[in-house]
Amino acid sequence: MDIFSNLMHGFSVAFALDNLMWATFGVVMGNLIGVLPGMGVLASISILLPLTYTMTPTAALVMLAGIYYGSQYGGGITSIMLNLPGTASHAVACLDGNPMARNGKAGSALFMLMFSSFCGASVGIMTMILFSPVLVEVAFKFGPAEYFAMMMLGLLAGATLAKGSALKGVIMVVVGLVLGVVGTDVNTGVMRFHFGILELSDGLQIVALAMGLFGVADFLRNINRIDSSAKVIGGGKISMKAMRPEPGDIKQSAPAVVRGSAIGAVFGVLPGTGPTIASFISYATEKKVAKEPRRFGRGAIEGIAGPEAATNASSQTSFIPTMSLGIPGDPVMALMLGALIIHGIQPGPQMMTEHSDMFWGLIASFWVGNVLLLLLNLPLIGMWIKMLSVPFRYLFPTALFFVCVGVYSTNNNLFDVGMVTFFGVVGYLFIRLRFEPAPLLLGFVLGPMVEENFRRALLLSRGDMAIFIERPISLGFVVASALLIAFVFISAVRQRQRQKLQEAKA
Repeated sequence: MDIFSNLMHGFSVAFALDNLMWATFGVVMGNLIGVLPGMGVLASISILLPLTYTMTPTAALVMLAGIYYGSQYGGGITSIMLNLPGTASHAVACLDGNPMARNGKAGSALFMLMFSSFCGASVGIMTMILFSPVLVEVAFKFGPAEYFAMMMLGLLAGATLAKGSALKGVIMVVVGLVLGVVGTDVNTGVMRFHFGILELSDGLQIVALAMGLFGVADFLRNINRIDSSAKVIGGGKISMKAMRPEPGDIKQSAPAVVRGSAIGAVFGVLPGTGPTIASFISYATEKKVAKEPRRFGRGAIEGIAGPEAATNASSQTSFIPTMSLGIPGDPVMALMLGALIIHGIQPGPQMMTEHSDMFWGLIASFWVGNVLLLLLNLPLIGMWIKMLSVPFRYLFPTALFFVCVGVYSTNNNLFDVGMVTFFGVVGYLFIRLRFEPAPLLLGFVLGPMVEENFRRALLLSRGDMAIFIERPISLGFVVASALLIAFVFISAVRQRQRQKLQEAKA
C-alpha cells in the first residue's frame, strides 16, 4: 500500500503542468535526436543542460530523462532503415533490422521495435517501483571480482555475435579490448597506445567508433550500387496495413521480449553496465537459445525484439544506481548526476526519502513519457519511412553530414571526425573480409571496465587469483563462462561432424 500511495503521489507530481510540458518536450526531442543519425543523446543533453538552470529540479530531471529514453525509441528506426545506429546500444538492431528492411519487411520490423521497446520500458519501470530497495542492496554486493567475472562472461557471449567463424568473433573482441585501453592509465597516469597523438590521451570516442564501423562503412559498401540500394533501403510506400505485425510475429517474439526485458532490468541496475551491454547480451542469448541460429543476421525478428526490450528496460533501471548510489552507469547518467548536483541535490541511498517528490514524480513520468512515445511513433513510422525513402545519393551524404556534426559536437574536436573516417574505412575492410564489427564494439565498451576491475580485485586480494572463485557471485559467472566455452566447443565439433557426413553422402 505504501508503494501504491507513493506512486499515486508521483503521478500527481508528473501531471503538474510544468512537469508534463517538459516531459513532453523531452520525449519529442529525444525521439527526433534518436532518428537523426549521428546526433547522439550525450551531445544533445550536454547542449540542453544549461536550459535546466532556470527549471525546478523535478522538471529538469524529467526533461533530461525524457531525452534519454526517448532517443532509445528513435535510434532503432535509422538502425533498421539505414543501418546507422542512432546510439551505440542500437548497433545490434542493425544486424537483423536492416536485413528485414531490405527484404521488404520494414513495417513489421518497426512495429516490433516499438512494441518491444514499450514492453521493455514497462518492465524497467515496474522493476524500479517494486524492487528498488532490494536491487540497491544487491548492487552493494558487487565488488571488483564480481564485475570482472561478469564482464568476461559478456565478452565470451559477445564473441558468438559473429555470423561466421567463432574464431573471427574472438579476434574482433580482442581488437576491441585493445582499442578500449587506448589513452591514459587511470592508476599510473601513463599514456598507452597513443603513438604520440595528444588527442588520444583521453582514449577513443565510442560515438566515433560506432558511427565509423556501422555508418560510414555501410556507405562505402553501398557506394557502387546507389540506384538499387535506394529502392531497397527506402522500402517505398508502406501502408498502415504493412506496418502491422505478420501472423505469428508477436507469438514468436514474446519469449525474446521477456528475456530481453529481464536482462535489461538486471544490467541497468548494475553500475557501469547500461543499455549497450544489455542489448549485446540479449542478442547473444537469443542466438544461443534459437532452434535455427543461422537466421540471425539475415532478418530474425527475435534479433530486434530481445535487444530493444533490453535496451529500454536498462534505460529505465539505470536510474537506480545513479540516484540511489550516486554511481553513474554511463556518460549520460553522469550528466544526469551533474544536473542533480547543479540543483543542490546529492544522490545517495537516502534520496528516496529526502526527495520523495522528485523520485516518485520521475518514475511516474516514465509511464507518461513511454505512453506518449508509443502514441507518437506508431502514426509517425510512416512519415519516417517516407523521409528515409529519399534516394541513396541524397540521403547518405546528408546522413554523413549529421554523423560528422554529432561527433564533432561531442568534444568540439575535428580529430574525432577524422577518427570516424578512419574507422569507416577499417569497418569496410572488415566487412569485405567477413569480420563482424559488433563484437569489436562490445570489446571496446567492456575493455576499460574489465581491466580496472581485474586490477582492483588483485589489489584487494594482494595478487591472489583465487578471489574470483572464492566469492559466490563471481564463481557463478566463472562457471557460466566455462559452460559457454564448452557449449561453443561442442557445437563446433558437431557442426564439423555434420559437414563430414554431408560430404560423405555427396
